[in-house]
Amino acid sequence: MQGVIEAALAKLEPGPHTIAAAGRTDTGVHGLGQVAHCDLQKDWDPFRLSEALNYHLKPHPVAIVDAARVADDWHARFSAVERQYLFRILMRRAPATHDAGQVWQVSQQLDVGAMQRGADYLLGNHDFTTFRSTICQAASPVKTLDELRVERVMGVSGPEIHFHVRARSFLHNQVRSFVGTLERVGAGSWSPEDVRDALEARDRAACGPVCPGHGLYLARVGYPEPVFSNTA
Repeated sequence: MQGVIEAALAKLEPGPHTIAAAGRTDTGVHGLGQVAHCDLQKDWDPFRLSEALNYHLKPHPVAIVDAARVADDWHARFSAVERQYLFRILMRRAPATHDAGQVWQVSQQLDVGAMQRGADYLLGNHDFTTFRSTICQAASPVKTLDELRVERVMGVSGPEIHFHVRARSFLHNQVRSFVGTLERVGAGSWSPEDVRDALEARDRAACGPVCPGHGLYLARVGYPEPVFSNTA
């Protein structure tokens, strides 16, 4: 995403251009609500800027849904106070077609209630070393998880499990580690209490499998004051 947006900006003004995003995502992860900022010389009208960028972004699967002027000290990453992620699991035996590359597909049905009971142990302020990648560069493994809600929905390709995850910030691979572990609970291989024990172990080896990135979406980034007039 970053490279194609910077290339589009270079078509509008002499560069080089560097954008700063609200969060970095792994390969295969989708951005529904990614936010980024950049410095421009011209006093662009926000709507005209978004239209011009979208013209130059074709045919890449990237689109600017809104633009706004912000204060000089505003930063897409450091001004954020909340990030929300969505993870989708598709439950069906037949191969995914329309949703291929958009969901993590499993062949068995998962127990939503058991997964939620396991997820509840993760809420609050904890040392999340177990659910942190070994290459994570965060200064501390201690984070506060505000929401980890598990629900079953009917998608266009079949029944899905959606994980709604919300916190101020996340460790590298934290959400994917949560989901991979909770899938084991839903499949019956782990008990909900095993999630508590894994958390308390503070040991990466105690984590369940890390699920693939293509079911994960950065859904929303929150700021102290509204930034955009339209986020659709």
